[in-house]
Amino acid sequence: MSTHSPALRLVHTGPDEPHPTAQRVIELLGNTLAPPDADIRAVRHRYNLNRRQFLAEMQPVESVFHILPAERGAPRLTVIRPRKFRQGDPLPAIVYLHGGGWVLGSLATYEPFCRALANATGQIVIWVEYRLAPEAPYPAALNDTLAAWRWVQQNYRELGADPARISIGGDSAGGNLAAAAALVLRDQTGIQPWRQLLLYPCLDMSASLASHRKLADGYLLTAPLYAWYRDQYAPAGVARDDWRLSPLFADDLARLPPTVLLYAGFDPLRDEAAAYAMKLTLAGVPVEPLYFADMIHGFLTMGGVIPAAGAATARIADALAALEQQA
Repeated sequence: MSTHSPALRLVHTGPDEPHPTAQRVIELLGNTLAPPDADIRAVRHRYNLNRRQFLAEMQPVESVFHILPAERGAPRLTVIRPRKFRQGDPLPAIVYLHGGGWVLGSLATYEPFCRALANATGQIVIWVEYRLAPEAPYPAALNDTLAAWRWVQQNYRELGADPARISIGGDSAGGNLAAAAALVLRDQTGIQPWRQLLLYPCLDMSASLASHRKLADGYLLTAPLYAWYRDQYAPAGVARDDWRLSPLFADDLARLPPTVLLYAGFDPLRDEAAAYAMKLTLAGVPVEPLYFADMIHGFLTMGGVIPAAGAATARIADALAALEQQA
């Protein structure tokens, strides 16, 4: 256990088993829950094929377009404008980092959710194609996140975004990148993220809290699989208790953006999300926690088979609106 682990005792109440729809996903994925032993390109191909069966239908939006920034180091972006977008009427925006253990994930597996998020929130969603491990280990993905943020801040007019209302967010490994980037940006000059959207984020790369032991097997993100992901992104010799990898271990969380933090009851990342919400609150940061007691890791992109994904997206929108009312 990391010597920096928070001295917290987290107690969660909820059902004894995941919701039947979530349990069905676990059964369907079956033998894909072990660490892969194939070529990484084959692993990504298989992941995309496996996840396709769970995707929700594509919602109509105002537009989807791709940008390859000319600036050196800035990653490819996909801009999804919600149905309510009108030229000349700038909207809030979310710079979004996808999950997949820093190794997997693509627009093909995320566009349905990102479209739904754009429509539910009425915000522009800017999907970031950051570099993946193991070809590009830490800090490549974090550097790409920061480069994407800078590009969006400099080119908000082209996107139709309101520069004062641009948030940063992501799920799982993307939540890790969003949280780390928010800490980096807080201590730099320039426009800060308006809000922080963390969806079942990885916040403790040492996996030190109790949920990693209690939920180590049988709930999609198994302990061996999660260890494999971390080894790809942060190989031997990288200090995993550094706050850039483990935002939970940051000494000071004050002055971070108001935060929506979603987590699930049958997710080994559960306790670190709850601990981060607690630490943010103690640091004076407004937090809207969203707890789905009968859900599993990754359920938001499984709207085709897990109806709770749609309900969760609506609750995310409500939580963002609640933060705006508190301001």
